[in-house]
Amino acid sequence: SSSSANCWSRLHPVNMFNSYSAKFYHSKALTSPYPGSHIERSQVPEDKVDWLTEWEDYNPVEYTAKSVLSGPSWADPQINDKGFFPKFNERDGEVERKSLSGLYVVENGRPRNPVGRTGLTGRGLLGRWGPNHAADPVVTRWKRDGSGNKVAHPVTGKNILQFVAIKRRDCGEWAIPGGMVDPGEKISATLRREFQEEALNSLEKSPEEKAKLEKQLHNLFSQEHFVVYRGYVDDPRNTDNAWMETEAVNYHDETGETMDNLPLEAGDDAGAVKWVDISEKLELYASHSYFIKLVTEKLGAHWSEDPGPECSE
Repeated sequence: SSSSANCWSRLHPVNMFNSYSAKFYHSKALTSPYPGSHIERSQVPEDKVDWLTEWEDYNPVEYTAKSVLSGPSWADPQINDKGFFPKFNERDGEVERKSLSGLYVVENGRPRNPVGRTGLTGRGLLGRWGPNHAADPVVTRWKRDGSGNKVAHPVTGKNILQFVAIKRRDCGEWAIPGGMVDPGEKISATLRREFQEEALNSLEKSPEEKAKLEKQLHNLFSQEHFVVYRGYVDDPRNTDNAWMETEAVNYHDETGETMDNLPLEAGDDAGAVKWVDISEKLELYASHSYFIKLVTEKLGAHWSEDPGPECSE
């Protein structure tokens, strides 16, 4: 119905950045210790997250991981290094320094987290000053019984959706098999590459096996897809000067024919991979549960046994 379509557009997360308070965003980005370290963030009370709130005594901890400072190809130099003149808020050579959330402030040569304070300056584990762009492919199919019929949830009567989830090696949490966008790479290419590397272990496959996988996946990734979310992510790696942004895209295999024959195999950053039944009970990495919920709304699949408030005109 048109009313539900309007409801959807109002809730649509592409516009979400302006319609939610900072509180929605900064919970994981305020956690201590900082991932992979013993560094404790300076405590930021909820009412002081917003940069517009004056806080003269704000004295965040400075931290950039050694793995970033060692100068890998995916990382920027330090801000005051000779010959490093980043062009913030624009495309800088092959590196995309534009934010999906609009213009961000640059203060004393450093970009400022658009959502607010995190209690930590520097880059932490992130390579780029400012936005660090990722892509998250949400690959879904309907849960089916032995006869191939869709399985409905006994309480809601809605069909149960499944998605391909990986268990992250770094923190042990289940997640969408996404990853960072390489410089100059199109988002569509990142989505396909990350799914192959993490959920199909393509890096370990022979050229013949790889070609076969790509052919099978071509149908899925070339069909019509749904952009679930574009923008800032509340991520435990975020700092005052570096933050994660993502584009989450749903590729839905309506008949199940494409994905049924794909051999899921954990690779690259994944410790395990499997099809997971979707419901509100899922606890996933960063903002991933939220992305998954939006997909169930779009496809009319089961999410919660508690219907919650309806969207009304």
